[in-house]
This record gives sequence, structure tokens and C-alpha cells, in this order.
Amino acid sequence: MLKGEQIHFTYGAGTANETSVLKNVSFQIEEGDFIGLIGVSGSGKTTLVKHMNGLLRATGGGLFFRGENVYGKKYPLSKLRKEVGLVFQYPEQQLFEKTVLKDVMYGPCNLGMTKEEAEASAKESLCQVGLDASCYHVSPLELSGGQKRSVAIAGVLAMNPSILILDEPAAGLDPYTKRQVFDLILKIQKKRNLAVVLVSHHMEDVAVYANRVWVMHQGELVLQGSPIEIFSQTERLKEMNIGVPQITSVTEKLIRNGLPLERVAVSVDDAENMILQMLNRRKAR
Repeated sequence: MLKGEQIHFTYGAGTANETSVLKNVSFQIEEGDFIGLIGVSGSGKTTLVKHMNGLLRATGGGLFFRGENVYGKKYPLSKLRKEVGLVFQYPEQQLFEKTVLKDVMYGPCNLGMTKEEAEASAKESLCQVGLDASCYHVSPLELSGGQKRSVAIAGVLAMNPSILILDEPAAGLDPYTKRQVFDLILKIQKKRNLAVVLVSHHMEDVAVYANRVWVMHQGELVLQGSPIEIFSQTERLKEMNIGVPQITSVTEKLIRNGLPLERVAVSVDDAENMILQMLNRRKAR
């Protein structure tokens, strides 16, 4: 759906403060993808996702949505922003309307929907994030942390995007609420067949939920692959100061100490399955 070709981006181009932030970044997002975007702070992750929905324009390279050149003169950026929804870190801090329903309607109205269309879309999106009519006329500031996060996500979903970008969607939430948010994201992805891009510093979340992992380092997209392919490269990730899931470190140590596992694990379920398979093979001998 969305394709970037050798994207460059420079802040303050042509000035004394010129800083190159993205360098030759190429990527492709397909329907149904759940991509985990990782890298240390300052590696270019947030800058990259801002390019994906047109908040920033590349100083070099190309961006294409369903084959159309986003940087073409006749391509309306409002079209891209409708198709690629971006939920920033701590999105509840951006809730500002007097009621939940008005807040969720704001984006669709700005994209040109009629009031009736925006209201219908907002109500459908609120239902999908688990908020019913009892919340419509409540101030979003009166809700719990998890509910506020859900309202912010509903505000983006109400614009009916094809790609949903989430920048640390569970930041600051307790483990129970965090699990609820991720279960919600997975449910919505399957129901709407969305592609999801998850920006995260929490490797366990990436390993569990993503089917593809992108690694940013010093403005470059240096690795792309499955969670197993990426997190198996523990030494290379360490060189970039990127951690791995805790279970990956544990199983790596077990292998070094002689446990005959096929490879390192990326999740607890993954480790459990490999250990059970190993034990079954021993019993069968």
C-alpha cells in the first residue's frame, strides 16, 4: 500500500544548522502487516512515520500510496492523511473537545465528512474501542488513562485509515491496561484489515505482536525481517544499543550452556514450544 524509495530528510537544509535525519530509507507496507519499528532515541523513527502520512516532506526520494506519487503536484495530502492515521505518544494529551463524541468527530469533519457522516463514523469507532453511548457526552478528561487512549485511537479510526501508525501506544500504562490496548489494536486490525506500524522501545511487545521488524540506526533503515530473524542478531543489535526481549537473552544463555534448542526464542510461548519439542524428541529416543 505504501512505498518509500530512498527517502532523505534534512532539517534546516541550506543553513548552518543543517542536520541529516533520514538517509536512503526504502520500505514497503502491505495489507495486514504489523510492523514493529525499533531503534534508540534519535535514530529517526518518529521522523520516518511523520513522512508516512505527509506531516513531513522528504528532501529527496519518493513516497507512493497504492502506486500514486504522493509528491506529485496534483496529489492532495489530505487524501494521504485520511489513509494513513498517526497516533502520537501520550495521545490523550491531545484530547481537547468538550465531549468524547465531538473529539472523535473532529478529524472526520476536517477531512470533509458531513456532520452526520462524521457522527456515524465516530460512533462506530468508539464502539470498536469498547466505549458505548454512555461516554458520548462525557468530557474526555473525566475518563481513565486507558479510556483516554482508546478515545484518541477512535479519533484516528473514525477517518477510516488503511494504515494505522502508533507511536508507543502503551507508554505510561499499567500492565493490565497495556494488555487491553494491544488486544484492542489486534482486534481492530483484524476487523478492518488494517496495516499497523508500531513504534516501540519495548522489545517484548514487538516480538509478540509484530510479524515484521524494522530497525532504524542513525537515520538509516538497517534491518528488516521477522521477529526471529531480527532478534536472533543479538550482537549486532547490541552494537546499536538496542535490546532484545528478555526471553531471547535467557535462551541465548541456555544455548551457550549446552541446552540443545534450535535457536533463541523471541517470546515465552516460543521458548515453551521449543523446550517441549526438545523434551519430546528426547523421550522418543
